[in-house]
Amino acid sequence: MLIDDVAIKIAAGHGGKGAVAFEKNKLAIGPTGARGGNGGNVYFEAISDLSALNKFRNQKDWSAGNGENGRSQYRDGKVGVDLILKVPFGTVIHNLDTHHAEEIVKIGDRLLVAKGGRGGKGNFSFRSPTNTSPKEFEPGQPGDAFAIRLELKLIADIGIIGLPNAGKSSLLNELTKAQAKVANYPFTTLEPNLGTYNNLILADIPGLIEGASRGKGLGIKFLRHIERTRVLFHLVTADSSTPVTDYKTIRKELGDYNKEMLEKPEYLFLSKSDSAAPVNLKKKMIALKKLNTKILQISIHDFDSLEKVKKILNKIGKEK
Repeated sequence: MLIDDVAIKIAAGHGGKGAVAFEKNKLAIGPTGARGGNGGNVYFEAISDLSALNKFRNQKDWSAGNGENGRSQYRDGKVGVDLILKVPFGTVIHNLDTHHAEEIVKIGDRLLVAKGGRGGKGNFSFRSPTNTSPKEFEPGQPGDAFAIRLELKLIADIGIIGLPNAGKSSLLNELTKAQAKVANYPFTTLEPNLGTYNNLILADIPGLIEGASRGKGLGIKFLRHIERTRVLFHLVTADSSTPVTDYKTIRKELGDYNKEMLEKPEYLFLSKSDSAAPVNLKKKMIALKKLNTKILQISIHDFDSLEKVKKILNKIGKEK
């Protein structure tokens, strides 16, 4: 199961307190209490593993290490260990306390989210000509603590969309080495599947239905994954009796969710072309071409049609 939206709590480490100590060596006087170590910070780091949010499903509280207290003989306390939480690239990090959101979109990028508390000064830092034996010290400062929501939005070059059973997973499997589950019933795909073709990332987005933008079916859970795709491959199945309605249904849901999604480059594929009689296939192609001129009839059992799809992918790859 892909976890793509989860809430957790994070806490940076507290700073250690400063020490109060005095010189122990003979013939030496004065304060030697050192400062406490700073608390560890909390970072989020982007990785390629899309299932990385799964570890937050059961463990909700995450903390960095506290700084150690200062010691005698000028020995500062050790700095607390930083906490580095790995999340999939494409994760939006919502700070629920500050209402600030930031995206982490490149693998290897690291984002500081909670800063550790500063370690307190020891009595050595309070010495002066008029105060040669100070006993003052500072406590360590608390680290930041926040409630965080992690929201994954896939970053893919191609988003494969359409109604349930339009052949999206089958096409992904043919074009890439993905092994997405395929079956002849609605909602076979319950989470996005990814595959790569040369330098392009293809995402099979689970089937949308009318009302998805209002939460029906699999709801807006997967509409957000389409937001980040560069190009849409829209599949309408040739065995449908209402292909024009099918196409308009998905386009309406995209627009209702985010009108900018209607501006994305889109290729329309009349899938499962081997399942329709040539006469009916031609009529459906003519009707759909009025809605999108970038249309192609395809079948995973037709080598030539798949080669045409690959030519489109090669063109997109060059433009990328």
